Amino acid sequence: MAQIVSLAASPRSATGKGAARQARFRGRVPAVIYGHGRDTLPLEVDAKALEKALTGVEPASTIIELSVDGKTTKTLIREIQRHPVRPDIIHVDFYEIHAQEKVTLKVTVHLVGNPDGVRNAGGVLDQVTREVEIAVLPENIPDRVELDVTALKIGDSLHVRELNIPNATILTLADLTIATVVPPRAEEVAAPAPEAATEVAEPELIRKVREGEEEAGEAAPEGGAKPEAKAGPAAPTKGEKPEKAEKPKGGKES
Repeated sequence: MAQIVSLAASPRSATGKGAARQARFRGRVPAVIYGHGRDTLPLEVDAKALEKALTGVEPASTIIELSVDGKTTKTLIREIQRHPVRPDIIHVDFYEIHAQEKVTLKVTVHLVGNPDGVRNAGGVLDQVTREVEIAVLPENIPDRVELDVTALKIGDSLHVRELNIPNATILTLADLTIATVVPPRAEEVAAPAPEAATEVAEPELIRKVREGEEEAGEAAPEGGAKPEAKAGPAAPTKGEKPEKAEKPKGGKES
């Protein structure tokens, strides 16, 4: 049985974006009511009263008893528009319903239970379809649609045909998958970070060795070390006279 909530509304004389902004500034939410060949009637409702009425219910499948100028009409919410950034409701569409006429609406499917493939094999439960469309009399609108997934093993699925909604005609395709248990997802191994910079080796300079350089290269000690410089005469020790330099032959003393 559908939940029923009551809500008061008042006619809205001014329309357009400017009038809608002014209504929201006053804490009111612009709305309309239509259905059964009636002209669309612009309304406005109290924003706080609307949020309270919709708390804890499924808006699409909840009957709203809308009171306008002392007259109560049973309606369903066809559309709720919210602010793109804030959760505020900025517009509501109400659709008038009659007790003896079937209505078409979408109901949310709630999964119940912990699948066997999740408990014992580490699988993952994936809900593919969250809503189904039904045709039903207002008095038979279901408060909640549930589907038991306890017996599902890895690779098993449940489809729309497994749903049981009393006194309602399911319009969604019977073969459409609602829930399935998939194998555990493999852990992704992070790829090693590329090196910041790869050192490029300088190309070896190859040139023809000249004849004189070849001999010098052979005489060089292994490892490329330079030959030691020729040592000069040792410095005289204390108390020792330095040796006189040998005079060149045939030379005169200056």
